[in-house]
Amino acid sequence: MRLQRISLRRLIGAAVGSILGILGAHLMGLVLARTSIPEGSRSFLHVGLLLVMTYIGLVLGTSKGDMLNLQALGGLFGSERGSRRQPKILDTSVIIDGRVADVCEAHFLDGALLVPQFVLRELQLVADSADSLKRQRGRRGLEVLQRIQKMPHIEVEIAEDDFPQIAEVDMKLIELAKRYDAKIVTNDYNLNKVATLQGLDVLNVNQLANALKPVVLPGEAMRVFILREGKEHNQGVAYLDDGTMVVVDGGRRMINKTVDITVTSVHQTTAGKMIFGRYDDRSESLRHTPAAVTEPPSRPAGDAPSGERLPRSAAPEPSQS
Repeated sequence: MRLQRISLRRLIGAAVGSILGILGAHLMGLVLARTSIPEGSRSFLHVGLLLVMTYIGLVLGTSKGDMLNLQALGGLFGSERGSRRQPKILDTSVIIDGRVADVCEAHFLDGALLVPQFVLRELQLVADSADSLKRQRGRRGLEVLQRIQKMPHIEVEIAEDDFPQIAEVDMKLIELAKRYDAKIVTNDYNLNKVATLQGLDVLNVNQLANALKPVVLPGEAMRVFILREGKEHNQGVAYLDDGTMVVVDGGRRMINKTVDITVTSVHQTTAGKMIFGRYDDRSESLRHTPAAVTEPPSRPAGDAPSGERLPRSAAPEPSQS
């Protein structure tokens, strides 16, 4: 059962290590053959050395097999990388962020998730910090790990590998990803750039969130709540439900009000997407303008409303006594 789950690199490493162990036992048997040890004891030692050296070569070859680069063999084992799922290594920042748990729950991430031991130590240091905000963030990261660990389709493994000669956690993550041929799950911009430059696959949660934001085209109408004033003159700033900033031209007078705007342009920046719109107060004024007052219909001659006196010429003549 373990051989069915093991990777091809580990199988090759185990085979090479076993062969080297057998060769080492044979060489040591040749040395023993030139000694004055009795034949029975020498045979026992030879068989014991063969078993021990083969086992040591098997264990060492399996542990070091992950360092093999099968792609350097001219594509002979090129299908090995695509036939199995690459493990994913979780960064400290993405664990504290917490959105990776929702991504795993939605089955966008599955398979093996590697959590390095040095990442757990960093999380523990943050959780034990004297700052209440940092302490809260560290505890939330540990709760996120427990939540992911309870998901049936996710296999969380603790990687004991460490690199004492490297001080920075980001560089340790890169070396660990190279050793296991794994992907790095992070939302750190600098780690994303450095890992990409070194040819590693990176899953950035921020890029996933930006890709899932709704597409807005120039000319569309939107209804937003003006929260504060902008940097430029007569600008207002609003935010969508996903956190996208909306800069409204002419919306400074409508702060703390919900208005309808027209999208003028959309800009994609490194920090995310920004929407620029224009507020037209003329449409609002037309909407709230009362209807025009029409003149009442003309009354027939001789009809006068109650309480209104007739003109002197129309008044009846007093009766002559």
